[in-house]
Amino acid sequence: MQIALHLGLHCTNADMLAKALARNAPALRKSGTLVPPPARYRPLLSDAVERLGDATPAPDARAVLLDAILAEDQATAPRRLVLSHENLLAGPRGVFEYARPYPRTEQRLRAVGGLLGPNVALYFGLRNPATFLPAMLARSGAPSLDALTGGMPPAELSWAPVIAAARAAVPDAPITVWCMEDTALIWGEVVRAVAGLPSGTKIAGAFDMLASVMAPEGMRRFRAYLAQNPTITEAQKRRVMTTFLDKYADESAMEQVLDLPGWTDETVALLSDLYDADIEDIAQINGVTVLAP
Repeated sequence: MQIALHLGLHCTNADMLAKALARNAPALRKSGTLVPPPARYRPLLSDAVERLGDATPAPDARAVLLDAILAEDQATAPRRLVLSHENLLAGPRGVFEYARPYPRTEQRLRAVGGLLGPNVALYFGLRNPATFLPAMLARSGAPSLDALTGGMPPAELSWAPVIAAARAAVPDAPITVWCMEDTALIWGEVVRAVAGLPSGTKIAGAFDMLASVMAPEGMRRFRAYLAQNPTITEAQKRRVMTTFLDKYADESAMEQVLDLPGWTDETVALLSDLYDADIEDIAQINGVTVLAP
């Protein structure tokens, strides 16, 4: 059995992905892919990883954990199990423990590999630090950015070490990442990747992210265009999406507040440039696939 584990990151629409997977769960079940309700497995997985720590799991640990997760689906023998748990590597207040991002990644994913076995694939949504940091500050409730990050300078926030730590923990696991900034154009491909579906497979909600940043009139015209051109490729669809976004983007939905004390336009530009370079470095890590428009 293949196990797809989506790990966030925080503030990258993880809940929206979980809902998209749940929306497609009945259809996925017919092809042997099980998407259990998050409430059933998240506490089990968190507790198992926390208890294991750096220890070696017992020989029957995998069977016990999977039996508990699949307890209500014993009649089915799934080909693929899809799990999503953005707090498995850290809760919102622990993202910058030790003044670096997700410092427990390697330890926790080593435990995951031991508990879930060799057929695990990992999925991460990433986000530009220029928007990630303000979003995390709001979500965590920390009194200041320094309190949130332990004083880590924003320019030192890099995702490459997090992905490299995941690679070190489970060296044989395929890792797929994407940038949140691209999801309006690739949301369908993100959902298909986590669900284990071939590119272009029809799914419910493939354009939900696009709809969240496009005016209703633009979405009506976009869907009408697709209905009139049912055979266009995924690459062609993305070009069409870009064209419609250029004309019908909902600016209020796309607007992001970046007014942290001391930040300037230059700060945002620097963080964005570093992020672009970071993604290029991540793409060079062995076994990592970057989904992009």
